[in-house]
Order: sequence, then C-alpha cells, then structure tokens
Amino acid sequence: MAYKAYTLSQRPRLRRHFRRLHSMGWPPFLRDDAANALWPRLYADFPDYQIGLCDRTGQVVAIGNTIPFVWNGRPRGLPDRIVDIIARGIDARRRGQRPTVLSALAAIVDPGRRARGLSTRIVSAMGALAGAHGLGALVAPVRPSLKGRYPLTSMARYAGWTRDDGAPFDPWLRVHWRLGARVLRIAPRSNTVRATVGEWEERTGLQFPESGRYVVPDAFQPIVVDRERDRVRYEEANVWMLHPVRPPASAPPSGAVTRRPRPRPRSRNPDGRGS
Repeated sequence: MAYKAYTLSQRPRLRRHFRRLHSMGWPPFLRDDAANALWPRLYADFPDYQIGLCDRTGQVVAIGNTIPFVWNGRPRGLPDRIVDIIARGIDARRRGQRPTVLSALAAIVDPGRRARGLSTRIVSAMGALAGAHGLGALVAPVRPSLKGRYPLTSMARYAGWTRDDGAPFDPWLRVHWRLGARVLRIAPRSNTVRATVGEWEERTGLQFPESGRYVVPDAFQPIVVDRERDRVRYEEANVWMLHPVRPPASAPPSGAVTRRPRPRPRSRNPDGRGS
C-alpha cells in the first residue's frame, strides 16, 4: 500500500491524531511533566516539523514529532533530557538562530497497523523532512522497545547487544540501524518522572509497602521509592543515534557546481532526466 507523509502545517486536522496516538503509545507511568509542559509548543511553533503518515484512503497510520535545534556536532553536545531538546529548539527560534539538525522526539504507529514496516516509513519521513529544510542530520533519542524486559541491565550494555547477524538485538534500535543510523552515546536521564508514591501505585496497579527499589513492568530500571518523603525517583535512559541525511533531489549538495543539462530528445520522462 502507498503511504504519504504530511506536516501539521499542510493538514491541521492531523492534530487530533497526535493526541489519539500519544494517548496509547506510552506506559502509564511515563509522565515527564517538564517535557509535557513544553510539548504543546511543538504544534504551535513548529507545525512544519510534525508529521502524519497517511494511507491512500487518508487514514492516519503513524505520527512523528520532531524539532530543529542547534548542535555543535559533538556527541557530548547533545542534551541529556527530552525537555532540554525542546527547550533548545524553542530558544533557537526565539533568538533567530539557524538550526543545524533535526531531532526526532516521538514516532508512534497505530496499534492496529503495527508489523507492517510503518515505523521505518515514519523515521524515513523524518530524514526526508530534515533534508528538505537543509538540515545536516537527523538525530534521535531512541527509546528501545524491549529494554523494559531487562531492567537490571544498564542501557549502555543493552544497546551493545547484537544478534547473530550483527544487527542490534532491540527491534527499535534495529529499525534505526537498518536506515543507516549509528549510536552516538547514551542519554542517561532522557525521561524523568517525578511523582508521589500514591501516583505510582495508581499508574502501575502495584503497591510499594516500604522504601526501596522495585521492578515495575516496562520500566527500564528499578524505581526508587521513598515513603518517608512520599516520592518515587525514576530516570530513564535513551540512546542517541545519528542518521545520515541526503539533500533533496531538487537541490544540489552544498558546494556543487550545477550545469545546464543537455537536451535529451528521446527521453520519455516528463522531467527530462533520462529514460
């Protein structure tokens, strides 16, 4: 089936599908209040960088959130937290700075359309978007899909696991790898959840009778419960990956010398680029 990506600027009605898919795309406990406070700015200030993937009937099958920001090209220059990525993009826009890179923030496929290669398509659409805006790279703080099954393994170690064929062990890391991405570094606290013990019990359906460390389904590492202070600490690592970005076909690479093409009278292609 054919799919096409549209930005929120092109189709403002996509906005409700972002809400719909985000509502089912994350574990109930994963509520980063700092990032959530800035998230609406993506739709208000950066609609050209929010993508909806539609099938030929117009149904939205996947969405992608991205933001451009200024990066110095060094791995340590990448933010440690999702909220810091958004804040840097907002700050660059306010200052009138020209962004140098596009960062993925979220890619969510409709649960009823999974296992059809759509995750690859939405990430590819992000790369194409970066190229269309003249940005030098696409970076992504990747949240590995199976890390929650191995909460006692560090993210650095988990991200290095491979299959017999040399591909990454984790399916979501593997999608990025197959598109040419490479790991830059671990973002140790990409998502930070601050909530009370009661809120964690409500969101997980578990009880935490005493202070200590607990393994929670789908959490990347044990949570730390402090009943005396009525708080739970959870910081979730992600994996920064770098995707190569090709400039759009209509624009020559930077520094290239363009020449007027010779006529090709026998060409059957309406764009004149050869048969």
